[in-house]
Amino acid sequence: MSRRCVSILGVTFLAALLSAGCATAPKKDYTAFRSENPRSILAVPVVNKSVEVTAADLFLSTLTVPLAERGYYVFPVDVVKHLLDDDGLSDSNLVHSADTRKLCNLFGADSVLYVSIERWDAKYMVLSTQVTVSFDYTLKGCKTGDAIWNNKQTMVYAPQTQNTGHPLGNLIAMAVNAAVTKAAPNYMPLARQANGMVFAYPGPGIPAGPYRPEYLKDDQPAK
Repeated sequence: MSRRCVSILGVTFLAALLSAGCATAPKKDYTAFRSENPRSILAVPVVNKSVEVTAADLFLSTLTVPLAERGYYVFPVDVVKHLLDDDGLSDSNLVHSADTRKLCNLFGADSVLYVSIERWDAKYMVLSTQVTVSFDYTLKGCKTGDAIWNNKQTMVYAPQTQNTGHPLGNLIAMAVNAAVTKAAPNYMPLARQANGMVFAYPGPGIPAGPYRPEYLKDDQPAK
């Protein structure tokens, strides 16, 4: 291939990258969300599709803070879980299949957040361990029981090994790092990062609630 052709291909490839970088994701429709105008959020027990039995309770504990920071009253998750148990809804799958408006009436909530854990695992690859968490979020309004917002988020972490200056030493350090991460993977920072990203606004997240100064203003066009 001639040098001129290579140059043309390089320019074309660069133009494609720039074009892709300038493209913006389609704006999320918040019409249903604004119609419901929730002031409080009931985060119900999480459906766990992973093999880690502790994942659901661990993840549920990470939801309160980011939602409260968005300006919403969030019902205490431990109290919610206890009351649902007393009402015969001890299984998270039963909670997710129950009538949303029944849950709303039980707690006096304006909306209900349902989350399923799609992945919560550590994949061991001899010299590295890749930790992955993936969640599916749906918020339903209490007036209609319909979904008013939904999103998905996946986070991946692979520990980085510091260069020892010796190839064999690097391999040993990588193997040890991978084994340690596999033995005791730290999922919680990834879970918190996933929540921070998925609820962030502007972006894919939820608009500010009534306990933030930008309430009802943050999705208005700039003047």
